[in-house]
Amino acid sequence: MPVTPSIPESAYRGRLAPSPTGRLHLGHAKTFWTARERARRNDGALILRNDDLDVERCKPEFVRGVFEDLKWFGFDWDEGPDCGGSLGPYNQSERRGFYLDAFAKLLEAGVIYPCRCSRKDVLRALSAPHEGEEEPVYPGTCRPAHDGIAQEICDSMLPSLLGRRLGLTDAQGRRINWRFRAPDEESVTFDDGGFGRQRFEAGKDFGDFVVWRSDDLPAYHLAVVADDHAMRITEVVRGKDLLTSTARQLLVYRALGWKAPEHFHCPLVTDESGQRLAKRHDSLSLKALSENRVAPAELRTDW
Repeated sequence: MPVTPSIPESAYRGRLAPSPTGRLHLGHAKTFWTARERARRNDGALILRNDDLDVERCKPEFVRGVFEDLKWFGFDWDEGPDCGGSLGPYNQSERRGFYLDAFAKLLEAGVIYPCRCSRKDVLRALSAPHEGEEEPVYPGTCRPAHDGIAQEICDSMLPSLLGRRLGLTDAQGRRINWRFRAPDEESVTFDDGGFGRQRFEAGKDFGDFVVWRSDDLPAYHLAVVADDHAMRITEVVRGKDLLTSTARQLLVYRALGWKAPEHFHCPLVTDESGQRLAKRHDSLSLKALSENRVAPAELRTDW
């Protein structure tokens, strides 16, 4: 793993973190533009990270589309897959070592446990969840009766970790995920730059959540924490739909002993019916707007 360069603690570092699972739309552009403006206003750096862990949905044409769409809209960045930087690599698919190291720390801390529950319970564990699509509160089927896990489980994982892979089956050969144990009835509070004071209660607003999937990939909440920490991100700007995710991730930061960044959540862009934009809204994709010769400056006028 590369040696982390010295970066002043006072230096502002923001990021854009698109997932190449479709073409970007106007909602992405508005949130990303807020991130860009906050970085520039603070004389900081803006990092572009390609969140391409979802191997089933991430396509090369969508990766190319991310760069095409962002550059057409007027974005620029200081570090990224195309221009490099001192804290790369900037493709999540190349950062497995960072995720394994974070997993090992959580395992050693005794805050995660193996779970044999159906994949349906964690269908969206890899991709960032969206408002109205939150995973249900985990009922605790596989949850240990007390904090920590058996030492023999930790010992059995060490050879796999040293080999940079995880063995994700139990003694009966059943596939397992690894879940973070959310402290019972603990309130997670934080001051959000966009929506003010936030409070979420573990066990009510969210439950135990997956940090490593049975297909041997890190889940969203582990990957984003590991990346933002390693890339020295000081403020995360993203959509309002991820407020509950922030509460989960703050618990992961605490368990790892890492300082969490500040957060600034943005209102969601909706269509005529009031539904938030998704990648299926082709008419409002940046590609379609570009083909229709809509000027990006005009789109940004109301922002």
